[in-house]
Amino acid sequence: MTKATPSVIVVIPARYGSSRFPGKPLVMLGRKPMIQHVYEQTAACRVVAEVLVATDDERIKQAVEGFGGRAVMVTGDYRTGTDRVAGVARMFAGDYFVNLQGDEIPLQPDLLTDLIEPFIESGTGMGTLKRAIDSTEDVHNPSVVKVVTDQQGNALYFSRAPIPLVRDDASRRAVEGLHYIHLGLYMYQRDTLLKLASLPTGRLEDAEKLEQLRALEHGIPIRVWETKHDSLRVDTPEDVAPVTDKLQQCEVNKRELGMPKAVSSS
Repeated sequence: MTKATPSVIVVIPARYGSSRFPGKPLVMLGRKPMIQHVYEQTAACRVVAEVLVATDDERIKQAVEGFGGRAVMVTGDYRTGTDRVAGVARMFAGDYFVNLQGDEIPLQPDLLTDLIEPFIESGTGMGTLKRAIDSTEDVHNPSVVKVVTDQQGNALYFSRAPIPLVRDDASRRAVEGLHYIHLGLYMYQRDTLLKLASLPTGRLEDAEKLEQLRALEHGIPIRVWETKHDSLRVDTPEDVAPVTDKLQQCEVNKRELGMPKAVSSS
C-alpha cells in the first residue's frame, strides 16, 4: 500500500472552547502544544494521505500553520467531532476519513495503521480501535470509555460505566480478555460518515455523551480492532503534568534503544 492510495484523510477536530479545559489543543506538553504532538505522529503514519486540523478558532489555526501543519476553519453549530469531520468531508474529496480526537496522542504512528489497514480490507462502513485495560482504576473511571464486542469484532455497546460487570467478583477488578478501553479515533467510508452526520442525536448518545452510540442506535455497525500500541489522553488540566512526563520518558526510551525519533516533548 502506498501513502496516497487509497485516499485516507485524517481529520483532527480541535475546538478551543471546552467546559472542563478551555484552550486544551494549545496546552504545552514540553515544548510543543498538544495539537502538534497529535499532528506529527499522525503525519508520520505511512498509510495516511493527508492530515487536516478542523477548528473553529483562529488561534488554533495559526498554531497549526506555525509548525507547518494544515488547518481548515469549520465553523457552525456542530454537535460532535464526528459532525465536524463530516463538514470537512463535504469540502474535500476522499475515499476514507479518520476522525482522531485532538486529545488522543498516539505514541507510535502504527496505532493508526492498526485501524486503517484492516478497515480498508474489511469493506465495513465504520470502525474503531480498542486496547486491553490492565488498571482497575480505569475500569471505574468515567473518563475512560469502555467497549464490548461480539465474536466477530462488532461493537455491542460503549459506556463510561464499568462494562462488562463481573457479577461474582466483589473486587470489581480489571479482567484480562473482558475489559477494553475505546480509543478516541474512528474511520468511515465517506457515505457512512455523511449518513451518520444526517441522523438525529440518539437518547443513548445524549445520556452517555458518546457520539458513537448514535451509529449503534440507528443500526450502523461499528467494527472494532484491537491494538497493542499505546496512546496518551488529556482530559483535564490535572492530566498535563503526568502526560508530559510520559512523553519525555517515551523519548528517553527511544533514544536509549536507538530508535528513530517519533515523539518529542523537549
